[in-house]
Amino acid sequence: MRSVGEALVASLKARGVEVVFGIPGVHTVELYRGLPGSGIRHVTPRHEGAAGFMADGYARVSGKPGVAFVITGPGVTNILTAMGQARADSVPILVISGVNARAWLGRGLGHLHELPDQRAMVATVALRSIRIEDADALPAALDAAFAALTAARGGPVHLEVPTDVMPLPCPALATPASLPLPPKPDPAALAAAADRLNRAVRPVILAGGGARRAGAALQALAERIAAPVVQTINARGLMHRHPLVVAASPSLEAVRALIADADVVLAVGTEFGPTDYDLNGSGTMPAPPAMIRIDIDAAQLGRRPAALSIQADADEALRALAPLVTTRADPEAVTRAQAARVAAWAEIGPAKQRQVTMLEAMRDTMPGSFIVGDSTQPVYAGNLWYDHDRPGGWFNSSMGFGALGFGAPAAIGAAIAAPTAQVICLTGDGGLQFSLAELMTAKDEGLNITFVVWNNNGYREIADSMVRAGVQVLGCDPTPPLFAPLAAACGLPFRSVANDPGALAEALREPVTGPRMIEIRVE
Repeated sequence: MRSVGEALVASLKARGVEVVFGIPGVHTVELYRGLPGSGIRHVTPRHEGAAGFMADGYARVSGKPGVAFVITGPGVTNILTAMGQARADSVPILVISGVNARAWLGRGLGHLHELPDQRAMVATVALRSIRIEDADALPAALDAAFAALTAARGGPVHLEVPTDVMPLPCPALATPASLPLPPKPDPAALAAAADRLNRAVRPVILAGGGARRAGAALQALAERIAAPVVQTINARGLMHRHPLVVAASPSLEAVRALIADADVVLAVGTEFGPTDYDLNGSGTMPAPPAMIRIDIDAAQLGRRPAALSIQADADEALRALAPLVTTRADPEAVTRAQAARVAAWAEIGPAKQRQVTMLEAMRDTMPGSFIVGDSTQPVYAGNLWYDHDRPGGWFNSSMGFGALGFGAPAAIGAAIAAPTAQVICLTGDGGLQFSLAELMTAKDEGLNITFVVWNNNGYREIADSMVRAGVQVLGCDPTPPLFAPLAAACGLPFRSVANDPGALAEALREPVTGPRMIEIRVE
């Protein structure tokens, strides 16, 4: 008879899991007993936090939950930051950990990796934290975990297995329960939304991360009602270069003006987070009087009420709504979108404009790439104004939870999820030092990732913010490594180029198999 650890792995496979990111330890040995021969690929990061970020990048690109195995205690505390990032961005990751034997829990006996209450700690970040108390509890725990991962907006879920439960004999598991289906859009609400849109003169659509897999339906509706489409960060890549697209932050005054001028606003899959809508900290948010919201999560709809709310999957709701609206031609819609783009471009200023031209050099030299970003200056600039050419192909950690060290491991997860795609990790010299060791993970796995390092010799974005606040700059100048010998030590081809789009494009065009590094020297 299989052990609980073996049965758990087999049940993951039955639920479609193909990859696990993890670092084995003495408290998870029994989890690893079932991995050989399971058909599940195991990827070994150099840090448990990176395992979480890899699972995050994998989930965003594959559309499936990312899975990580971590040890009790420090493994769990190390992955909490990645879970926080996944929670902020509604990314489904499943963290499976050990925990000390049941008889020892909560007694403070000083056992290895002991925490006062591991599950309670994780529950502050996870959508759910579930302990498997015995072999019979395994099927229900897995069903509950996958239901939480796939229902509504998704996010991090935690399963912990006591070390004395992992080796227990486990009876044959039943077929996994069916996953919950997203709520169907209410026909009456759709009809009311169509009526409002048909009477609108200046409609605008706000597209958030919840719309990133609904590109065709979004474009079809926007064209039917002649509405400019404002994209938040996680919606970038939809409707690339379409004349109705405004791929610029709704925090910019030019975009805010476009929204304020609308007589009806349709908001699709966006939570109205301040890092999208009030990045400058004005304390104000767009408050259109006639707003229609579509979101899969009832709780999210309740946090920002609208004139009309529709709880449904974005793609399904948009497809159902399109036949109900009247097709109309309005050349002014294209004019309004173009004016907002032009004014927003001027608003970001010359320095950020130069950084965006570097992003465009990456996009145009390596079309269809995933650009996975850390918190670094060109990523901040792109979050303000940048039109990517692949749906879901632009994502980063610089907003929302804002974890540094995300870029390299998340790019690894993305490359594993899409092995034939080109992946660019855009990180700073400061941010990369949070996860330098993961360069070796990319090398071990033979992944086609281009690590582009924006080397401005420190935490320059933070230094600038300290100057703006009138605070003496301190702690923002960690010495970067010498990237040429670093790349050589990791077995990566290396180029160093000036902060120039032509030089960057030339370096990107060089044929390379496997991971490589390109340093951009910034004065």
